[in-house]
Amino acid sequence: MDIQSWTWLIVGLSFALYIGIAIATRVRSTSGFYVAGHGVPALFNGMATGADWMSAASFISMAGIISFTGYTGSVYLIGWTGGYVLLALLLAPYLRKFGKFTVPDFVGDRYYSDVARLVAVFCAIFVSFTYVAGQMRGVGVVFSRFLEVEINTGVIIGMVLVFIYATLGGMKGITYTQVAQYVVLIVAYLIPAIAISHVMTGQWIPQLGFGAKVVSGDQAGIYLLEAIDQIHRDLGFPEYTASFVPGHKSMIDMFAVTLALMVGTAGLPHVIIRFYTVKSVHAARWSAFWALLFIGILYTTAPAIATFARVNLIQTLHEKAYTERPAWFKSWEQTGLIAWADKNGDGLMQYHAGAAFDGKLAYQKDDAGKQLLGAFGEPLLENTLTENVNELYVDRDIMVLANPEIANLPAWVVALVAAGGLAAALSTAAGLLLVISSSVSHDLGKSILNPNMSEKSELRLARVAAGGAVILAGYFGIHPPGFVAQVVAFAFGLAASSFFPVIILGIFSKRTTKEGAIAGMLCGLGFTAAYIYYFKFMHPEAGPADW
Repeated sequence: MDIQSWTWLIVGLSFALYIGIAIATRVRSTSGFYVAGHGVPALFNGMATGADWMSAASFISMAGIISFTGYTGSVYLIGWTGGYVLLALLLAPYLRKFGKFTVPDFVGDRYYSDVARLVAVFCAIFVSFTYVAGQMRGVGVVFSRFLEVEINTGVIIGMVLVFIYATLGGMKGITYTQVAQYVVLIVAYLIPAIAISHVMTGQWIPQLGFGAKVVSGDQAGIYLLEAIDQIHRDLGFPEYTASFVPGHKSMIDMFAVTLALMVGTAGLPHVIIRFYTVKSVHAARWSAFWALLFIGILYTTAPAIATFARVNLIQTLHEKAYTERPAWFKSWEQTGLIAWADKNGDGLMQYHAGAAFDGKLAYQKDDAGKQLLGAFGEPLLENTLTENVNELYVDRDIMVLANPEIANLPAWVVALVAAGGLAAALSTAAGLLLVISSSVSHDLGKSILNPNMSEKSELRLARVAAGGAVILAGYFGIHPPGFVAQVVAFAFGLAASSFFPVIILGIFSKRTTKEGAIAGMLCGLGFTAAYIYYFKFMHPEAGPADW
């Protein structure tokens, strides 16, 4: 079977499994909908937390960023895993001991203020929508390539699936669906990594292959990291393993981003609520242990995948004739996530440092809307070409998904990676949508607007809110403000500035007042959102070139 047939089969079976779990775990109580009745075993909660945590950014984009930026990209590994340690040690046990349903619930009761609760609801919704945009975009990217549908259509398919299992089962359905999704995504991540590691370095364990010698090709006998450094030097890129050099982030940038990701991680509402689902504080601690173990399996594999993919990409494309480009290039070219502009007219694809063109990729079309082609059959670009010698544009988000194809792995492996990417994106999207719906139904509807609301009415409101949240999430997935990991990084910054201070002080300081909590959340969220908007969208030229 071809890749598309395998993808339909594996993705279809995984979707059927998710929906079956949702039907089997359907809930009829608010406790079951919000926190799975506090009855999830620690091991399963650890797996579900891992899936909830390892979003499209972790599965699809993180290795892509490391692949393009080398050492600088490790800031995501350090920040996200370090933040989880903060969450596990400083927040999770204490929040479970408090025994509430949501983060705004904790804020409102701890500070004895419905105004603080309302502000926390706003922050939770704002952060969650920012985060969910990246997940839905990841769903669209996978569908567009492997099922050959438009990115927007892929986003809509993902919306429908998440709506079904999020509204039927609530937290209980989401939890057990995420257990299945973790198994799918980690198997999909490891199989190509193991296969490529063995082919390239002779090591079956990717983490060992990352530090081993290349066993074939022009770089045979050279350590993999030395080989990629040499390739980068030859093509004008900064050395892959170099730190704090031109083209990479400075030390202060690395420190600031790592700190923001760490405290942002510890303040993410969709991860925090996972620790409300277990029966005791002891179980919450064990959940944190299992989750960190399951997360570590993927995060220690990501640098190896990034390096393997980078080497294979350059060796496969650089100075190769466009007319002889591989089949995977043609497929990704149709999605607009990879492109070639023949600057010197020789028909060879030149890959060097620097952007191939200015602005967002756009193709030339005739009056009938048909795409115009160049001398070698390449789609012609509307963009202004840059003066450097680089002719290739490669979107970072395709590196993990295209990696098995670049390495010529079997079609079923490619399809499995597609299913893994969807599992990662959908698991996190479902958790975020539950945060949004519970914030609206429980924290706003039940706690503030109508304290006498019946449990049945509250559950109905939660499901309606989840439906509305899915629609808005789909809109943000169709019109995202950046590539997947970048959008997710925005959410971490917003969570770091709004939730983390008010939660950590609420746990450990009796002197923190409701006025301080309200001012802290509003100022933190407002300042950070304004900063991001100004430097990323209004005046990007005012910021550093490499961010």
